[in-house]
Amino acid sequence: MPATPDPVAPGRTDPLAVVTGATAGIGAAFARRLARDGYDLVLVARDATRLSGFAAELTERHGRTVETLPADLSTEDGCVAVERRLTEGRPVDLLVNNAGIALTRSFLRTTVADEARLLRLNVVSVMRLTHAVLPTMTARRQGAVINVSSVAGFGAVEAGSTYSATKAWVTNFSESVGQAARPHGVRVMALCPGFTRTEFHQRAGIDTSSMPGWIWLDADEVIDEGLRDLRKGRLVSVPDWKYKLAVVALRHTPQRLLHRLTRRGRTLAGRDGR
Repeated sequence: MPATPDPVAPGRTDPLAVVTGATAGIGAAFARRLARDGYDLVLVARDATRLSGFAAELTERHGRTVETLPADLSTEDGCVAVERRLTEGRPVDLLVNNAGIALTRSFLRTTVADEARLLRLNVVSVMRLTHAVLPTMTARRQGAVINVSSVAGFGAVEAGSTYSATKAWVTNFSESVGQAARPHGVRVMALCPGFTRTEFHQRAGIDTSSMPGWIWLDADEVIDEGLRDLRKGRLVSVPDWKYKLAVVALRHTPQRLLHRLTRRGRTLAGRDGR
């Protein structure tokens, strides 16, 4: 079997990456990093105006070809549009499934419509886009998928939140599919950051004013470590030593104690910063 090409240090001309949730947070940081690394880009987000401005910035700064694809991945039409782009035309070398949301209310106070939208964006779109891109990647025996998950997926870290359940699915899905894709020269990895400084929390209405500075990660450093882990062939990447320790704690803390702690407030393994 030929060696898997390195999707973050490509050995051929003009590799192509598709990034969802690309205009803010970790998605925007991914787009900037990949443009700097020589990737052409397809950027996906809901806001067409913001997409166009960001694409122009990347083209001017890095000289890359940047397409924009306005789409709401919580809708059927949005998923179909991106699936079509993944399966038609120029082959995709790297897919970054970054789009996601969190709900700020407990399951006891949300609506079914709220929860369904959360699942469609955080879970169903990740499944559909990964499923769309893998056949071409496996046929070419090259490519990679990064599904942006969260440390929160390793435990029920906030009472009443269903966000952590969606991220548990993303991590487990990526690890499982990654094992199946590996013999075909393709990498699939879950990137599981902790609290990361982006506008994700502000847009979700989450108050972070009482959280200590040391808890926060830098988005560029999260991506650096994630891409290193992808090159190493890891199926799950948890950036930063303190969150690696948090994952160990979540996996081995007795459930009764963990639930008691989560009832008292948000834990270190809270929502990621997309």
